[in-house]
Amino acid sequence: MFDYKEGIVSSLDGAIEALDADTIGEMLEIPPQREMGDYAFPTFTLAKVFRKSPNQIAAELKEQLGEVPAIEEIRVQGPYLNFFIDKDHLAREVLEDLRRRGEDFGKVDVGQNRQVVMEYSSPNIAKPFHIGHIRTTVIGDSLKRIYDYLGYNTVSINHLGDYGTQFGMMINAYLKWGDPEVIEKNPIPELVKLYVRINKEAEENPELLDESRNWFKRLEEQDEEAVALWQWFRDVSLKEFKRVYELLDIEFDSYRGESFYTDLMPEAVEEMKEKGILVESKGAQIVNLDEYKLPPAIIIKSDGSTIYLTRDIATALYRKKTYDFYKSVYVVASQQNLHFQQLFAILDKMGHEWVKDCEHVSFGMVSLKDGTLSTRRGKVVYLEDVLKRATDKVEEILIQREEETGKAVENRRALAQTVGIGAVKFQELFNQRIKDYVFDWDRTLSFDGETGPYVQYTHARIASLLEKGNFQVDGPIKIEELDQALAHEILAQLYGFHQVVVDAHEKNEPYFITRYIVETAKLFNKYYNSTPIITEDAEATNTRLFLSYGVKTLIKVGLSLLGIGAPEKM
Repeated sequence: MFDYKEGIVSSLDGAIEALDADTIGEMLEIPPQREMGDYAFPTFTLAKVFRKSPNQIAAELKEQLGEVPAIEEIRVQGPYLNFFIDKDHLAREVLEDLRRRGEDFGKVDVGQNRQVVMEYSSPNIAKPFHIGHIRTTVIGDSLKRIYDYLGYNTVSINHLGDYGTQFGMMINAYLKWGDPEVIEKNPIPELVKLYVRINKEAEENPELLDESRNWFKRLEEQDEEAVALWQWFRDVSLKEFKRVYELLDIEFDSYRGESFYTDLMPEAVEEMKEKGILVESKGAQIVNLDEYKLPPAIIIKSDGSTIYLTRDIATALYRKKTYDFYKSVYVVASQQNLHFQQLFAILDKMGHEWVKDCEHVSFGMVSLKDGTLSTRRGKVVYLEDVLKRATDKVEEILIQREEETGKAVENRRALAQTVGIGAVKFQELFNQRIKDYVFDWDRTLSFDGETGPYVQYTHARIASLLEKGNFQVDGPIKIEELDQALAHEILAQLYGFHQVVVDAHEKNEPYFITRYIVETAKLFNKYYNSTPIITEDAEATNTRLFLSYGVKTLIKVGLSLLGIGAPEKM
């Protein structure tokens, strides 16, 4: 599509010798209200250069610019020069791109097949996959979809927590009290019971801790029995996790957990020793990070064992060697900020310049408004319970609708799952990721307001409208039918979608897309309620349906980037 911003920047660049094109592009704004124009250029910074008032500079610039390609009007509003895109030009550009490219309309190849490693989700083996895991899982999956959409080759990694001293405790507990048949039937809750029991009994019987340490030592030494039990815990846990991932429609390219990198740690430690950054402190081996204004990082404990940070250093080295990534992203909670600051500082101190390409994408916490709305097992709210409850609640709404209308809902359970789980994801991705939020059933599953069901319902409404109006994507178009304020706003919204996706990837913020598709749905519903879409004029009808088709396409693509389905019927 035509780049209106580039055209304006080019014209301004020719008129302002004091600024280069890049600076002008950075200064160009999108006004808060459409009636103020599609783009605005502020002249404050030029006041010192030209020794004139910003208002005067804006007025003189307008005269100097003359006509700008595809710009209908340039209006001076105080210190701003406001640009209004030619409505007919915009309509033709958007509709033609939609006609030619369909769901790829406006798509830009930012990534150019460059490799991005994306780590997210990463639950602990033999531990609950609970509601707290939803943030890393859903944010990470959405970012992967966004990066892929923009042309990157994204590798999704589930860095499972499948190593550490707790596995010595799990093995010990299982050998004392475990029942394989019981565990196979309900793996995670039963393994959690064993873990809780041994921790509790160890408080009164410290010998259990010594036994557990011995079992972990045997695991590290590749003892056949210890490895077999650890592998079984991992297998049954992963089977449970994958069932939840299937509900969420999420897949991973790799399930390499911490254990995979254990054999690589000695090499990483040796590199740190060779580069002279490991120093002894109270029997432990540490890296001093004073120059980064960070506390020292323990690499090897006084008893000779390694820690999570040691494995993460080995992991980063392996990923760079294996994938030669353009960018490596860690979608991990904000509680781990210090950990990643230390990790990146150590890699920098080791002399690895590519550490600048590593990024920690942090996020806030999720809590439940009323825990009684989900099944509780002990103090754990299982994510699977939340997803199933959401599906059940939507199905109740659909059953009620069947009773009210006397019409059966097609594929009711599948639709309930698409809407229910989509609603959970949508609420998760509606706010800035760094903010904490409270999960609220009533708000999440509402078909009104800024929710997933509202956006999905708008998509289904347009699908029904296109079918009723016998819409033809190659049919006739009467551009003047779109010469009204709401239609222009929708066209501008369609045009701006690609930039929103680019911005979402640059800031690693899926909520840019979530908010955008909500606003698009709102605009369409205003248009639908104020403008007859299907009329007796075939050309007018097909033109208005084309605009509706554009909204439907944007919503469908936007939802897909969030990992949410777009039902054709609701």
